[in-house]
Amino acid sequence: MSSLFINLLLAGFAYVIVIYFVSMMTKNSLNKGKNKGDDRDGGVENLNPPKIDLPPGVIWPSDSPTRSKKPEPVDY
Repeated sequence: MSSLFINLLLAGFAYVIVIYFVSMMTKNSLNKGKNKGDDRDGGVENLNPPKIDLPPGVIWPSDSPTRSKKPEPVDY
């Protein structure tokens, strides 16, 4: 046999072994948290919007002053 054939055979055998170990390691990590219902992002869920410090004179549209829909009565 030529050395090229032996090298290809050994490289193919090493490839099969590496793929086997990688598949075994990923299968174990995927099965660990399967039934927990967790999206695995970590941390604490906080649904409150952040309070952003705005520059002077700038307000949020939700904090804007409201106008009364009824016009004020005019005295003649």
